[in-house]
Amino acid sequence: MAKLSFYGGAQQISGSCYLLETDQAKVLIDCGLFQCPKVCEKQNYVPFPFDPSSIDGVIVTHAHTDHTGRIPKLFKEGFQKNVHSTVPTKDLIQIMLKDSLSLMEREAEHEGNTVLFEEEDLQKTFQHWEAHEYQDEFVIGDLHIRLLDAGHILGSAMVEIMYKEKEEAQKKIVFTGDLGNPPTPLLPAPEKVSGANILVIESTYGNRDHEAHSERKGKLERAIEDTVKRGGVLMIPAFSLERTQEILYEINDLIEHGRVPMVPVFLDSPLAIRATEIYKKSDQYFNKRTRYIIDSGEHIFKFPMLKFTLATEESKAINDVPPPKVIIAGSGMSTGGRILHHERRYLPDPNSMLLLVGYQAAGSRGRQLQDGARSVDIFGEEVPVRARVEKISGYSAHPDQNTLMEFVHDSIDTLDTVFAVHGEAESSLFFVQRIRDHLGIRAYAPQMGESFDI
Repeated sequence: MAKLSFYGGAQQISGSCYLLETDQAKVLIDCGLFQCPKVCEKQNYVPFPFDPSSIDGVIVTHAHTDHTGRIPKLFKEGFQKNVHSTVPTKDLIQIMLKDSLSLMEREAEHEGNTVLFEEEDLQKTFQHWEAHEYQDEFVIGDLHIRLLDAGHILGSAMVEIMYKEKEEAQKKIVFTGDLGNPPTPLLPAPEKVSGANILVIESTYGNRDHEAHSERKGKLERAIEDTVKRGGVLMIPAFSLERTQEILYEINDLIEHGRVPMVPVFLDSPLAIRATEIYKKSDQYFNKRTRYIIDSGEHIFKFPMLKFTLATEESKAINDVPPPKVIIAGSGMSTGGRILHHERRYLPDPNSMLLLVGYQAAGSRGRQLQDGARSVDIFGEEVPVRARVEKISGYSAHPDQNTLMEFVHDSIDTLDTVFAVHGEAESSLFFVQRIRDHLGIRAYAPQMGESFDI
């Protein structure tokens, strides 16, 4: 009998970490940072509830640090085997983990914390990283593993694991990681999965629906037009992977077809800039339409008046450019990064707009703004919010409840158990109840540290 334990991402959004144990293998699927609302939460420093030296391998679904950020800590505490992911995830993880370490070092300097891991742990992580293409099979003990396209960000993968115990029939376990929200500008839709016996599925939006995809581009267009008309600043807090690249793609298309006026657009995030360079060389992973556009000679991340501000001095110089202008900067939940400097400057301006294009976790500054806060604390200063705050849910990189239900339904004839993870408790529990009520399948929203025989 195999055993599945949940050591993160259980009735919470971050810290994804799942341990699968069979007679011949112990593997982790993801090992991410707990992020609420600061990156270095106390949970990250607690010793692992298992012996890292006993783990036979780590399988990574994608490069976001809430799925990968504690992997160097694994090595620091004795892990010695390999980490497995897709090729783009391996490329992206190097910039993501380096950025994470840099952020933790700055926090340690300012707040007297100790860092979660050090440079030597980071280097060991990169040395033990093994990359695979989608569909290629690899084996760890008695587990036969494939990575399937999840459509969430570049290189994101579902983990399909086949195993057989003694005389029992072969079982298929699928960990979705974070799924995409098709159709998206850049990536294909998540691969179809059927025949799963055990399904571990994300539930970020397990209790709500998104607006129609056709509406999101129109809302972006109106936000730009309105801000230009008012002579203000459009601030877009964006996640460095996928969301930023999608927004650039959409603005490029709007400008090219004369849908919005020419306006200075600044990508003010070193991490997003470096990630975009990786996207530029990874077009074979894009959807057919985008590959066709690239093959025709168009630069999808380059248009007039777009400026990448990598250096600190370049970022500060944005202040010298008079409105109207568009600023895309991290972090996506306004918990840190350069967006805070722009928010402090322009949130008091009634002619400006803050456009939220991604999930805002409970407790984050972005959630406060989304919920209508009249003022927010930025760098110890209470900043009044007079700018308009708008949200576009159609740009979410996560599927809504109906899309998630369709995914579960694809394996309805074979499913034994569904585990809803990577969602706030309210969302995961609602989704679990819907699966039970509508599909008649055994479903759980596991709690932190809970284990199940499967």
